[in-house]
Amino acid sequence: MNKFWVILEHTYLEKIKSKTFIIMTALLLLSVVAAVNFQSIMDFFGDDDGKDQIAIIDETGFIFEPYKQSVETLDEELELVEFTGTEEDAKSAVQDEEYDSLVVVELNQENLPEATYFANNITDSSTQTTLQEQLQNLKVAISIEQTGVDEATIQEIYAPISFDTVALDDDAKTMEEMFQAQGIVYVMVFFMYIVVILYGQMIAQDVANEKSSRVMEILISSASPVSHMFAKIFGVALVGLTQILLLVGVGLVLINSKKDELVGGMLDSFGLVNIPMDLIIYAIIFFLLGYTLYATLAAMLGSLVSRAEDVNQLITPMIILIVIAFLVAMFGLGAPESTLVTISSFIPFFAPMVMILRIGMLNLPLWEIGLSIGILILTIMIMGLIGARVYKGGVLMYGKSGSLKDFTKAIRLSKKEK
Repeated sequence: MNKFWVILEHTYLEKIKSKTFIIMTALLLLSVVAAVNFQSIMDFFGDDDGKDQIAIIDETGFIFEPYKQSVETLDEELELVEFTGTEEDAKSAVQDEEYDSLVVVELNQENLPEATYFANNITDSSTQTTLQEQLQNLKVAISIEQTGVDEATIQEIYAPISFDTVALDDDAKTMEEMFQAQGIVYVMVFFMYIVVILYGQMIAQDVANEKSSRVMEILISSASPVSHMFAKIFGVALVGLTQILLLVGVGLVLINSKKDELVGGMLDSFGLVNIPMDLIIYAIIFFLLGYTLYATLAAMLGSLVSRAEDVNQLITPMIILIVIAFLVAMFGLGAPESTLVTISSFIPFFAPMVMILRIGMLNLPLWEIGLSIGILILTIMIMGLIGARVYKGGVLMYGKSGSLKDFTKAIRLSKKEK
């Protein structure tokens, strides 16, 4: 056991002292700072000219005032200015950036308003949508007035219907709980997807580097394959945990300092306010089990290659499994009760992402959660035993390799080494 801790400590210290770790951590911390201060950054780099000025040529003679009032009430960043010159003069003013855009409003044959929008570029679809919708509202009002229909009757017709959602099951989750669950599931799924790919590849790369440096024979002779493999896995896991704790710590400090701005804004948008403690605990459990499973697979695959540049080719099947799990989880956000999602939540390589989705969005019986966790633990144990044998034989395989056919060759070689 002492050798296990020596290898784990060496792996951990070597990684956190590397320039790659320091640079990556710094960049991730900057990303967290930028994400929390996103609105402030956008305001700082925003347009210093204030409101967007829209020139309006009103050929109807009566549209401008109600149009200006409705648009500016809806969007405070827009300012409508009546242009009294010719259309060509207005276009030139837009090209000279005196105005952001131009709207020419006129009446059609039915005496209803229609408009043409001019701008140097038409990428700002939100402004166009606002201008179009408010002019549409004015058109409806004018049509009502022309037909003589009582305005109160029209308002009653267009009033939104009352449509309440009631779950008949006593333990069914409310819409607010579902929305909140979606937020943490999004975060959890993306987080696991990135971490497993990043650190799984790091484990495989580390094993391949040791093989290429020809020190693996010494390491294997001084410690059992199981001890060496899991020391690598948990050493890199501690590196990831260190990085995660730094990111979470900085994120929590920043969020707490800007809590008044974020609550009701970004945090509410992602449903990350008052997250249930049981959901957080399950998320941690499935994350740790999922990481251990994929890390074991990555270490086993990394032991089959002799050159570091061959790692990416051999871990492709593992990446495909992660991508499939990610896609199933994304599909499950819209259909958590589907058969595909239910079955996938009990498949070990998919369960870490998919089961946490079902836990968050459905009220599952404890036996289903326990069964999924049990299958994951059993799979990790089996993968550990198989992985140790492949690892023992694989790390002693040199020469051209990089195919999954080397899997059986590594097991045969491990038997000879007994």
